[in-house]
Amino acid sequence: MTVTTTSRPTGHPGYSETLPREPESAATARRLVRAACAAWGLHGAAENGALVVSELVANAVRHARRDSIRVVVERVAPGTVRVAVADFSRALPEPCTPKDDEEGGRGLTLVAALASNWGADERRWGKVVWAELEECG
Repeated sequence: MTVTTTSRPTGHPGYSETLPREPESAATARRLVRAACAAWGLHGAAENGALVVSELVANAVRHARRDSIRVVVERVAPGTVRVAVADFSRALPEPCTPKDDEEGGRGLTLVAALASNWGADERRWGKVVWAELEECG
């Protein structure tokens, strides 16, 4: 496991890690988000950020290609954390409305509810799905 860390008041790159495209990577991604938020003193964004990154990793595991994903955590403003997951699929995420008896399909709705903003940026090689979380509390 290789973790790249740069602690700054704001800026790029922040914290990042390349992970296997497998469900177990969500736990590592949550730890990365919590560590970054703790380093920046943004404890109020840590748990929502951990939940959001879990959903983004789950989507990448389910829909992406190749064997790895990249998780990036940046402090884009003094009270704002951006959590992103990059993968090699060019298919953009689409929120859906699952039926009441369906177990899945609510991840992006949850991301939208917890994040101040979210989106997906297309890349030549795939995409980056990101969410911004504001410090609360």
